[in-house]
Amino acid sequence: MRDRLSIEEYRDELLRLVTRITDVETVSLGRADGRTLAAPVTAAAAVPVFANSAMDGFAVHETDRHRGAELSVVGTVAAGSPLDPAMAPGECVRIMTGAPLPSQADAVVPVELTEESGGIVRIVEEPGGKTHVRAAGEDFSAGAEVLPAGLRLGPRSLGAAAACGRGEVTVVRRPRVAVIATGDELRPAGAVLARGQIHESNGTFMAGQLIRMGAEVVAAPVLPDEPGSFAAGLEAAAAGADLVVLSGGVSVGDHDVVRQVLGGEIGSSAAVRSRFVHVVMQPGKPQGWALWRAGEREVPLVALPGNPLSTMVSCELFVEPLLDAMLGRVPRPWLRAVVGSPWPAPRGRRQVVPVIVETDETGRLVVVPAHEGISASHLVSAAARADGLALLDEPTDNVRPGDLVSFRRYL
Repeated sequence: MRDRLSIEEYRDELLRLVTRITDVETVSLGRADGRTLAAPVTAAAAVPVFANSAMDGFAVHETDRHRGAELSVVGTVAAGSPLDPAMAPGECVRIMTGAPLPSQADAVVPVELTEESGGIVRIVEEPGGKTHVRAAGEDFSAGAEVLPAGLRLGPRSLGAAAACGRGEVTVVRRPRVAVIATGDELRPAGAVLARGQIHESNGTFMAGQLIRMGAEVVAAPVLPDEPGSFAAGLEAAAAGADLVVLSGGVSVGDHDVVRQVLGGEIGSSAAVRSRFVHVVMQPGKPQGWALWRAGEREVPLVALPGNPLSTMVSCELFVEPLLDAMLGRVPRPWLRAVVGSPWPAPRGRRQVVPVIVETDETGRLVVVPAHEGISASHLVSAAARADGLALLDEPTDNVRPGDLVSFRRYL
């Protein structure tokens, strides 16, 4: 009988199989989306570099910043201008948003608080306490840490790197991952199917998902259930990989080739160690792992169940944490959400459900199942419609409106 492990116990077991990647490379910001920072990004220059105007208006001395003041316009400064007009008390400079503040100015009076005629500006409304000036270094000082190591880079963080003067970043090498779908019944998408055959989809999903998770997919074969052919294909795929992710063949059937070969049930195997367990979850109960000898290396293999929804859930719960560990990356957080409609849950197992997320009138996240057949692990339609996954905190028989669950959006 297989050991029964919690989600956390099995994830911790898998994490002991992988090591952190130490190879790094420097890439341009345009090639860094989705990569993981190997070193902090520090500001090459202060942000803003210079004091500048937050409004279209008039740069003035503090003593002239009051209702009724009449000021002579002695110059104009636009965004990008190098001009620094001199201005005495009683004088002002027309200024645009983002333009450098004249050295002798203290504040900006917004244009809508003024009237102008014949080169004279009159302040017609009290400016109030705001100076409408963005101070130099207000966001970052030169040399300050802007982005920490381990961050998954995205458009917002790359924009921050660019703003502080960095055109390149140092990132961790992508993990090289082979994805393998197994099964004699699998045929390429678009192929004409004979009786008993289905279109292969798990490999397509895994390759795309792993790329989104930050990996480089180096091989994606579909392997048969014949042990010799499967072992040869696995050996070829593992040769250039840091990690192998398989789907299918991990249960207890007569043709579950992954378990048979990795577990040494049929012939010799390059598996140094292997283990197959039942994780107390639905879907995705049968799981397995192995260390596969590839030359002088031992390559970790993660074997996921073959039902499509089980594969998708397992990638989220088990494969992404492995990539996080290999990259030294900060994991994506799970959020808390409120259940919006009831659904049944399996007794004794923690359920993972594709859900659609909404917000209620108070702004709370509310999740509802993406499919009425909650436990149908072979259905891909629910995952395709869903915004993400809900994970029950504990095994329960029923999920009720108002219950709290963990929730994470798909990448």
